[in-house]
Amino acid sequence: MKRFNHTLTVISSIFLIFSCSADPAEIEALYESEKYEEAISAINRRQFFHIGEIKMLHIRARCFEELGDTESAIKDYEKILILDENYAQAHAGIGKILFEKEYYRQAELPILRAANLDPENFEIIYLAGRSQLMIKNWKRAEEFLKVAQKMNPDFAGTYYYTGMARASLGDIYGAAASFNIYLQKEPDNLVARYNRGFAMMKIGYLPWALEDFEFVLKNNPDHYEALGKKGICLAKMGNPEGCQLIQEAAKKGSDYAKNKMEEVCS
Repeated sequence: MKRFNHTLTVISSIFLIFSCSADPAEIEALYESEKYEEAISAINRRQFFHIGEIKMLHIRARCFEELGDTESAIKDYEKILILDENYAQAHAGIGKILFEKEYYRQAELPILRAANLDPENFEIIYLAGRSQLMIKNWKRAEEFLKVAQKMNPDFAGTYYYTGMARASLGDIYGAAASFNIYLQKEPDNLVARYNRGFAMMKIGYLPWALEDFEFVLKNNPDHYEALGKKGICLAKMGNPEGCQLIQEAAKKGSDYAKNKMEEVCS
């Protein structure tokens, strides 16, 4: 009788677990509501009877990511790839985690694999462009980012990183054009302003470059590289104040100003 009662208890416990397991729509709603721990618990209960549901593993991995538990997230992505080696989002998830940890070389392969499997996914293609940029594969970065621009022309970030890739390739005109578009969408970004100013200075558009450097300095007076380049623009435009600013920037640590002082102010 005791054994029979124990069996009934086990069956009742299993039935209780089964009856309490959330359906996929409820779990997705928990995730969308940012109730990540609740979503993980619900998926854990559901996994007791529904082993190997890729979508649930994917949601749980994303929940772990949001909670900062990247180790558990990677384990779930790896489980997904055992079930389906061509699941692009799992490759992308692993690559994204490695990328955000600044393990750029290790991130490259899973990200490229994801891009190959799902070439129509904007987030994956954008990540591929950024990852190639970080390993200094400028041309391939530009190619991915140009594709991402076509997918989502209104997304500002693609133009910024395209500008960085083009500047690194020596395409100064192209870099300036990309930064122009980016700054139309995000006009207050100081890094983009500085980079556009530098590009404009390199191609001889000194008044426009000067405007960008002055904007940067207005918002960050301690930006000594912008100070030095402002001085260079002024000096090349015949303003004697330029050499004073170059000297000031050089004293405050601008290597570019030090290197250009003799050339511009001799």
